[in-house]
Amino acid sequence: MNLTNLKEKKGTSTAVQLLRNSLDKFLAKDMKGWSELCDENVVAEFPFAPEGSPARIEGRTALYEYLRNYPSFIDVRKIPTLRTYTTDDTTVAIAEWSASGTVIANGNPYEMSYATFVTFRDGLIVNYREYWNPMAFIAAMSGTRFDNDPTN
Repeated sequence: MNLTNLKEKKGTSTAVQLLRNSLDKFLAKDMKGWSELCDENVVAEFPFAPEGSPARIEGRTALYEYLRNYPSFIDVRKIPTLRTYTTDDTTVAIAEWSASGTVIANGNPYEMSYATFVTFRDGLIVNYREYWNPMAFIAAMSGTRFDNDPTN
């Protein structure tokens, strides 16, 4: 599935196109490529992160370190739903989307819905804010973590 089938206007990508491109990288399990879509000083916020997981990550390198092992823990196979929205601010895009896959360690299904708010500058993500259900995440993971926390 390629989510970036929108035509570009005058050679520049819209915030929605850039957001869809980031979801393509996520679905392709390309965490390095995804992080390269981020500004060096990106701020990622996960307001509903479960206890022990970061609610805020600053910087492209730190965000990549947090996400790099994600595909070896959760095998996301498809994005069954995706709705994207433009805003009055042309640098901001919003997506309501879901991911479907399997937790590799335990075989549990991974079904998650997200609301994502992304701000871009010069074609790069400068702020990424994602809302999701931590209880569903904890249940699917059964205590497994995908970040590099040394207490795993």
